[in-house]
Amino acid sequence: MPKKSHQAPPAAATSATSPPPAEAESSTAAEPRPPLEVVYCSVCTFPLEYCEFGSSFTKCKEWLKDEHPDLYDKYYSEEALAARLGTISLEAQKKLEQEAAKKEAKAEAKADAALKKKLSSQVTIKRIERTKRKHVTTIHGLEAFGIDLKKAAKQFASKFATGASVTKNAAGQDEIVVQGDVSDEVLEMIEEGAGVLKGIPAENVEIVEDKKKKGGD
Repeated sequence: MPKKSHQAPPAAATSATSPPPAEAESSTAAEPRPPLEVVYCSVCTFPLEYCEFGSSFTKCKEWLKDEHPDLYDKYYSEEALAARLGTISLEAQKKLEQEAAKKEAKAEAKADAALKKKLSSQVTIKRIERTKRKHVTTIHGLEAFGIDLKKAAKQFASKFATGASVTKNAAGQDEIVVQGDVSDEVLEMIEEGAGVLKGIPAENVEIVEDKKKKGGD
């Protein structure tokens, strides 16, 4: 009789490669980073790293040296400057400093000119007679002191419960026209710096009267 062959039972299928243990279990979770603290310059309002790109670099450094000497050393000590400049030649460094000084001088001259113009400007409050019983009040020159005319007109309209608008006068200049004789009240508001009417010296304000001419004149 032929011998029966006996085959070994097939080996149990090996399971797929078992997943590696979770990394989260073997290592601690990453700790959150503390928030980055940014110090802003009180002169140019930029972060300290950007002061050199403004027009008041010298004043920025003076402020930083007085208020934050440790940060001043961090940015402007000899070691810090040497590290930042790297391979820049002394000639190139001197040229950069000269350009920065010219930029600052130009900005200061512009600011001085603007201040002189502002101080020499005049605000004119004019009382204009339309009829014997009807007047309007015009205010001219507020824009020279950085006053938003539309906001000022809205403030006058609310204060006096009357019409107020921005129009152009005969010379093509913007002025505020308020219905009614409120010239004295407007002057008082300007002197008190009420609402948006701030930064106007009292000596730069005058009241004038424009009476309607009679037919025979």
